[in-house]
Amino acid sequence: MTGVLLIGGNGPSKKYFRSIIGKYEFVIAADSGVDLALSLSIEPDLIVGDMDSISGRQKLKNYPPEQIIEYPHDKDETDTEIGLRIFREMGYTDIILAGGGGGRLDHVLAILNIFERKFHPDIWITDREEVYFISGTFYIKGWINSTVSLFPVGGPVNGLDSKGLKWTLKGFKWKRGEYGISNLVTDDELYIKVKEGNLLLIRNNILRENKYGREK
Repeated sequence: MTGVLLIGGNGPSKKYFRSIIGKYEFVIAADSGVDLALSLSIEPDLIVGDMDSISGRQKLKNYPPEQIIEYPHDKDETDTEIGLRIFREMGYTDIILAGGGGGRLDHVLAILNIFERKFHPDIWITDREEVYFISGTFYIKGWINSTVSLFPVGGPVNGLDSKGLKWTLKGFKWKRGEYGISNLVTDDELYIKVKEGNLLLIRNNILRENKYGREK
């Protein structure tokens, strides 16, 4: 099952969102993720958060009360964490996170640190970047001339290999804290393999017509 979590901050355009997102079963809007939902013409199935950043609480009147779970401002979870926890409790295994671009650095780092956890999004899409969690093998077509950067997440990575990159990953071993910045996709097909560990791939200056890749 695939769920979409919409959060505050800059998110994808409607055209790009519809081109990159396939089928999904459930949408949660976390706080000002409601604003993103409206811009994307998406009806959220559930709205959660402390509602301190939504641009006008009157927007909540358009939704039935049972569709809204409001939390106190003083809480131990961020609104994004609440949305992810609810998806986990519902048994969802594939999560796409949209929004969160162009905001405060601490908020961006908080989202990136979520990828260190056992339950995390598979893909994060802002207005300018796509972020993919890679465990095992990643394959996608249509990214030629794209710039990608790679970061170990959760620990070191070993047994790296790739096809379609200007600077191959073959034979690389990265400790946590090491990374590969601004590699160039030189082929229509991109293939990345991780034998041990996990990677975050960040694609910059996204092209609106491309579709997201899935791990195999």
